[in-house]
Amino acid sequence: MSQAGGVKVDRLDAIRSHLYANGFSTIQALADAIGASLATVRRDLQVLEREGAIDRVHGGARIAEGSSVELAFQERAKRHLSAKRAIATAAYDLLTPRTAIFLDAGTTVLQLARLIRLNPMPLRIFTNGLTVAQEFLNIPNLEVVLIGGQLRSENASLVGPQAEAMLETIWFDQLFLGASAISPDGAIYSVDSAEASLNKCMLTRSAQRFLLADSSKFGTTATYKVAPLSVAKAITDAGLSTHWRSELINLGVEATIADLGAQE
Repeated sequence: MSQAGGVKVDRLDAIRSHLYANGFSTIQALADAIGASLATVRRDLQVLEREGAIDRVHGGARIAEGSSVELAFQERAKRHLSAKRAIATAAYDLLTPRTAIFLDAGTTVLQLARLIRLNPMPLRIFTNGLTVAQEFLNIPNLEVVLIGGQLRSENASLVGPQAEAMLETIWFDQLFLGASAISPDGAIYSVDSAEASLNKCMLTRSAQRFLLADSSKFGTTATYKVAPLSVAKAITDAGLSTHWRSELINLGVEATIADLGAQE
C-alpha cells in the first residue's frame, strides 16, 4: 500500500471511530476532529457510505445501523494497545513448539495471535474467536481448529452448549484467557453469561492457564463470575498499581509484569 493510501485508511478509521464515540457529527466537526478539509471529509464520507459503514444525513453523518457491533470490537482492540502488545510479547515467550494451545476471543489474546502470525512456530491452536482464527489464514506450521457454537457478535466469538461439549473432548497444554474485569474480590468476571460459562470449561481443560489482562482491568467489575484469579498465572503490564501487585501476592497468584518500555 502506498503512503497516501495508508493515510487515507487511517483517516477513514478515524472518522468511523469519531462517529462511534460521538454519534451524529457534522462535517465541520469531523473535519476539526481528524484535521482534514471539508472537501476531503465529504469524499471520505462517500467512500464509507458506499461500504455501508455510515449513513449520510443532512449536514453530517452517523454510524450505519448494524455496523456498531463490529466497530465496538475494533474500538476495544485499540484501547491500551501498548499494554496489550507488551503482555502478548511476554505470553509469546512462554510458547513451546509442537504443543496444543487454546486462545480465547479477547482483544489482548488477539495481540498474541498476531505475534504468532508474524513469528510462527509448529503449534496446534484451538480458538473460539473468529477474529483470532482469521489471523492464521495461510500461515505455515500451524494446525488451527475453530470450535463450533452459537455466534456472539459482540465479541466475534462462538459460545454455548456445543462449544462446551467440544471442549470436553480436548486437552490443552496451555490456555491464554482474557477477562472483562478483575474484581476487588479477586475473581475473573465476564460481561456475558455464555462467555463466562465457556471460560470456566477452558480452565478445566488446560495444564497451564494464563490470564492476559492489562492493568486497567484490575479493580473493575462485570456481571458474571468466571473463576478465582488464583486458578491462573497472570500476565499484565507495568501500569498495575502497587495495591494490586500486593493483592496478587496475597492471593498466591504468580504474575508476570510486562515492561511497556520494550514496546514500540
